[in-house]
Amino acid sequence: SSVIKIISYNMRCKMRNFILAIAGIVIGTVAHAEILIGFGAPALDGGQRAIMNGFVSKAEEKGWEVVVSNANSDAQQQANQLDNFIAQGVDAIVTVPVDSKAVCSSVERAQDAGILFYTIDRSTIGCKVNMTVQADNYLAGQQAAEELVRLLTVKHSKAKGTVLELQGNMGQNVAQLRGGGFNDVMKKHPDIKVISKPTQWQAENFGQATLDVVGSNAIDGIYYHSDCVGTRPISAALDQLNKNYKRGHKDHIFRVAVDGCSDGLQAIKDGWSDQASSQPLPDFGIIVNWIEKELNNEQIQLGSVIQQGAPWSPAKIFESDSGLMLNLATSNVTSANVYNPALWGNIK
Repeated sequence: SSVIKIISYNMRCKMRNFILAIAGIVIGTVAHAEILIGFGAPALDGGQRAIMNGFVSKAEEKGWEVVVSNANSDAQQQANQLDNFIAQGVDAIVTVPVDSKAVCSSVERAQDAGILFYTIDRSTIGCKVNMTVQADNYLAGQQAAEELVRLLTVKHSKAKGTVLELQGNMGQNVAQLRGGGFNDVMKKHPDIKVISKPTQWQAENFGQATLDVVGSNAIDGIYYHSDCVGTRPISAALDQLNKNYKRGHKDHIFRVAVDGCSDGLQAIKDGWSDQASSQPLPDFGIIVNWIEKELNNEQIQLGSVIQQGAPWSPAKIFESDSGLMLNLATSNVTSANVYNPALWGNIK
């Protein structure tokens, strides 16, 4: 079977080079790239640009060429873009799925064409890819919940209160995990009531849900699945409600989140927010090391992944429902360590 795989790969490379040579005459594409990777971004705002830049940087270190598409949060548009990668005969596709279930049709088409398929930041639901590298989103939700429980306990002398959970897109595994980690902690504290509202990762939805819930309930804390998207609209909504108070004020609404974007870290520095579970977004690009192995017909080994000095290390490669998985640990950020220059949200 390995011989068949090598022959298939070599034939695909020749076809890819032929297609690119023709396309290069017309649009100047990279006709001489030894390895061509298609990178499908779901959007290119906030953390997604950091993910894309991190991946492209790692790929270029290996001398590879990367073609990037931007789906603008549209699952059908992403499917069309991934089909274009397949038609180009790329050596591998790497994507952050807009929709973890819908992307499976693209995975199947790529695999039928003999193209390796990887995801980063979000895994698939309902199909297997070669490998996924993402943050440990369940851990991120846990970290946010544990800090919120601590803050509520300090405020009320016990773990009680009402909190608003502003979810991402619950059709994606990343939002499911961030919600799961958070709510599994909250279930241990029956005196804490959680009101959950979906946002589909849309800024206007973060703001409107805050207006609706905080405007009609006595809310002690807010947990939002993304401080990249949610920080500004939540602050604006609290300003509109005259309920935006800094840490130390008796009416301060605790705010904890996931991502660790510059907006989120700045809100902690300025006293508006309390915690962020920072993802190692630029480091997701290390997936190129395993792509290279598979392009060379080497088997990926399960077990520990150690990188000296990396905040996510040690990590572990394991089998999951979506294929091989590498979860990188998130960093728990509070006012005590928010100025750490190693945090990606502090990198200019």
